[in-house]
Order: sequence, then structure tokens, then C-alpha cells
Amino acid sequence: MRILVATDAWRPQVNGVVHTLERMSSAAREQGADIQFLTPQGFATLPLPTYPDIHVALASTGEIARRIKAAAPDHIHIATEGPIGWAARGYCRHRGRLFTTSYHTRFPEYISARAAVPESWTYEALRRFHSRAAAVMAPTPSIRNELGRRGFERVKVWTRGVDHQLFRPRTSDVLDLPRPIFLSVGRVAVEKNLEALLSLDLPGSTVIVGDGPARDALQRRFPKAHFLGARFGEALASIYASADVFVFPSRTDTFGIVLVEAMASGLPVAAFPVTGPIDVVGDSGAGALSDDLRVACLAALEIPRQRPREHSLSFTWRESARQFLGHIEQCRAEAGLSLSRAG
Repeated sequence: MRILVATDAWRPQVNGVVHTLERMSSAAREQGADIQFLTPQGFATLPLPTYPDIHVALASTGEIARRIKAAAPDHIHIATEGPIGWAARGYCRHRGRLFTTSYHTRFPEYISARAAVPESWTYEALRRFHSRAAAVMAPTPSIRNELGRRGFERVKVWTRGVDHQLFRPRTSDVLDLPRPIFLSVGRVAVEKNLEALLSLDLPGSTVIVGDGPARDALQRRFPKAHFLGARFGEALASIYASADVFVFPSRTDTFGIVLVEAMASGLPVAAFPVTGPIDVVGDSGAGALSDDLRVACLAALEIPRQRPREHSLSFTWRESARQFLGHIEQCRAEAGLSLSRAG
């Protein structure tokens, strides 16, 4: 099966969308699929307002059509709702091609946090974008149900995974700080609600790994916290394994891949009981969820480290790829389009 994934999010961006597409596609290839990408590479770009680190492509419909024809895909999946996503959607609609989409990011909440734009306006635009898709893939049952309540149709769950060989418990310690160590990893931006963690009166040390537009301001406001910047690969995995509790203060994430990376590293989670943590952690015993984040942080200290590791084993990229390919095959079968894959 030749699948072309159209995405506005791609390297050098570092985020959950890019990570998901890269890791899932690698697992999908092992299951017989040929995954190609239509990305901003080769297009002129402009920085996103209020977030200059992220650039969006100036994608012409003619060039998008040329690239799709050159790829000659059996199926087109549109991963994002940016300029490339809209152009690919237009291509499919005008030619009567079946396509699927995915919902990764709570843009309505993110935009509302940065500008005076009602969430209902953005949800209306997103509902229109996804309305013609044969299936809309959402990362968790909670997001699927929420989208259904907002009028989205044909929403299916497409989960995420983790590299259990990289993210694992370790005996070495790379953080020489007073304990307990409360760690948060991710984009340092207003929508991640890091103030909720940094404002807490917690024992030991608070460590923030990641970069973003809010970092300088937060460092000035909270000088006692340790901001380590962006880390990747072994350096990141070692930091996870050296902390005591992983704190996830975001209220707007759809999944939170960092949650499963932390749990795979043997790190119990403290978070609010919202979408993302509810599905990924839930009542597994791998973390503590509370509307009082400080209560959750202190409760997570009492959780044995083997419990989050064991729970993380249910999240694999192989299963993520199986779901992704399965949804596409089901959509094509329902439309009377015969297509099989090896393996």
C-alpha cells in the first residue's frame, strides 16, 4: 500500500505530530506499507504569528497537485489542518479521491490562549476541514468522544507508542540536584500551563526540559527552577530516568507522548484529570491525577517505579501503525476500493 501523508508539521520542528508520524511510519513499513510524506520542505515559509519558531509553508495548489501526482499514492492521509493540509484536501475533493485525516492538536484552545478568537470559530473551521474525510483519527477515546459532541463524524482512535529500549529505567543518575526531583518535558509555551507547576510549593527541585517562546519569561519569574533547554535521545532518556516524578500540567493536550516516555522510564506521573492523562494514565496506578496538582505530585512520590514501566508496555508503535493502516483499509473497503498489504 502506497500512502502519502500530507503534513504541515515536519523537521526541524520538534513536537508530538512530527514524532508520531516518523515513528508510526517506520513501524508501518515493517507491516508492508510504503509511507511517503508531503511536507513543507522545498516551499517558501513564513513564521507562525506569536510562535516564530514554527514556520508554515506557502504551498500553492498547483505544486501540491504536482507532488501528489509524482508520488502516485494509493491513499492520501492528511495529518494537519495547515496550508499543506487544506491544499491536499482540495486536491482530493476536486478529483473525488477518498482521503483520511487526523486530529493532533487543540488549535481552538491554543489560539484562544494567544489571541481574542472564540474557540467556537476555530472548531467550526476544523469541523469543515474534517467533514469530507472517510475517517478522522483521534489519539484517545476521550478526544474521539469530545469531537463527536462537537459535531465531528467518523472519528476513530489512533493511539501512540514509545521506544521502550531508549526510554527505560537506569541505574545512573545525571541530575545532581536536591531530591525529590519533579520533571516536566515539552514545549515551553503558554498553552502548556507550566506556571501551574512552577508556582507550587514543592520539596526538592523542579526541572524543565524543553524550549519555546515562554522560556525566557518563565526563567525570570521562577529563578529557583532548573531550565535545561531541549534535550533529545540518550540525553533526554537519562534525565527522565534520573527524576522522581513526571509532572504534566497541560490541560489542552490530546495525548501527551511525554507521558508514555516518562512511564517507560519508570517515572510516576502527576497531572490534572483531563484529556490526555485520563486516557494514558487513568486508573492504572501509574500516576496520580488530581485537580490539586500539588496533591498529585506528592501522591506520585509514593508510587513504585515498576508500576509506570509495566503500564507503558501497552503503548507500542507497532500497535499504533496497525490501527492507522487498519482504519485506512476499512475506509477503502467500505468505499469498494480493493487494496491489500503484505504481512
